[in-house]
Amino acid sequence: MAATAAPSLQDEILQLKKERNAIILAHNYQIREIQEIADYVGDSLGLAYKARETNADVIAFCGVHFMAETAKIVNPDKTVILPDVEAGCSLEQSCPGPQLEAFLQANAEKNYYVIAYINCSAHVKALSDCICTSGNAVKIVNAAPADRPILFVPDQNLGSWVMEQTGRQMDLWKGSCYVHVEFTRDAIAAIQAEYPGTPVVAHPECTYAVRLLADEVCSTEKMVHYCRDHPSDTFIIVTEAGMLHRLEREVPTKKFIPGPTGHCACAECRYMKMNTLEKLHRALDTLSPELTMDETIRARAEKPILRMLELSR
Repeated sequence: MAATAAPSLQDEILQLKKERNAIILAHNYQIREIQEIADYVGDSLGLAYKARETNADVIAFCGVHFMAETAKIVNPDKTVILPDVEAGCSLEQSCPGPQLEAFLQANAEKNYYVIAYINCSAHVKALSDCICTSGNAVKIVNAAPADRPILFVPDQNLGSWVMEQTGRQMDLWKGSCYVHVEFTRDAIAAIQAEYPGTPVVAHPECTYAVRLLADEVCSTEKMVHYCRDHPSDTFIIVTEAGMLHRLEREVPTKKFIPGPTGHCACAECRYMKMNTLEKLHRALDTLSPELTMDETIRARAEKPILRMLELSR
C-alpha cells in the first residue's frame, strides 16, 4: 500500500483557516507563497473592507502593523491577527501619534485640516479630519475646505504629487517610505535605456525626480488596470517588488520588469518580508499575535475613514 503524503504547510494553513473560520488577507507586497494562499490580495483599506463583507470570525492580515490596525478599526468585532507583530512601516514610524498631537497643539491657531494617508497609526488617524489612499488622495484634497490650511501626513512625496495634480498648497509632514525613495532617477533612466519605449509605471510615494520619468503615476490597484488596458506588452514597475507577482497573476499575457533602485535590481520592503508561511501557520494555530485597540481610539480613527468614503463616492 502506498504511503499517504504528509500534508504540506499550505494544506495545514488552509485547514487551520477552516477551523478558525478565518480569512487570510495579503497585501500586494507580500511574498509569493503568501499571496497564493490568501483569500484576497490588494491594498490595506480594500482588504479591510473585503473582510467586513464576510462572516469570518478571524482576520489573518499578512501585511504590516498599521494595516492590521486598519482592519480592526473597520472590523471591531472580529479577531485580527498578524503573523509578525514586529512588521512595521517606515511611513508609520515617521509620524508618531504623540508627535503629531504635540505639533497640532503647538499650532492650534492655524486650525489645520489634517489629511492622513492610510499608511499611519490608529493614533494618527484619530487625530485626522480625513483619511486618503494613494488612489483617492487627489479627490480628498480637492474636497477639503477652502478656508482651512491643509496638513498632509505622513508622506511628503505623495503629498507633493497631490499638490502637482490639484494646485492646492499644503503643509507636508516630512515622512517617506524608505523603499520608494530608494528608486533613483539614474537607475530608472538606465532601465528605460535598456528597454526603450517601455512604459514606466511608478507609485506616487516615489520622489519627484523619479515621477518625472514615469508614463503613469498611480496606486498599486490602478497599476493592475493600467497595465491590463494599455496596448504595451511590457512594463517597468516602480514600486515594491511584491507587486510584480500580483501583476503576473492578473495580467499573465504581459511582462513586468522591476524598477531598479540605486543599489539593487529591485526594491523589497524588509518589513513586508518579515511575514512567512511558518509565522502565518503559528498565528492561526495560536490566534496570536492579536491586534487589540482601545475602543475610544478605534471609534475616533473610524470617523475620518468614513468621511473619506463619503467624499469618494
